Amino acid sequence: MPMMGIGLFGMILFWGLLIAGTVFLIRWFIGETVIKREDSALEILKKRYARGEINKQEFDERKRDVMG
Repeated sequence: MPMMGIGLFGMILFWGLLIAGTVFLIRWFIGETVIKREDSALEILKKRYARGEINKQEFDERKRDVMG
């Protein structure tokens, strides 16, 4: 009788891992093919300021323009 419990546990574990692995692979594949959303204008502006492409004055002027 104890061996049946181990066998049943092994079968449940096998199918659980198989299903979880399949779900993981499908989600990974879908995640790779989905087009990522583009950054907003303000996010791009912040990145340019952080990289030193624009100075504080330019950042403030362009931020006012973006914010409307």
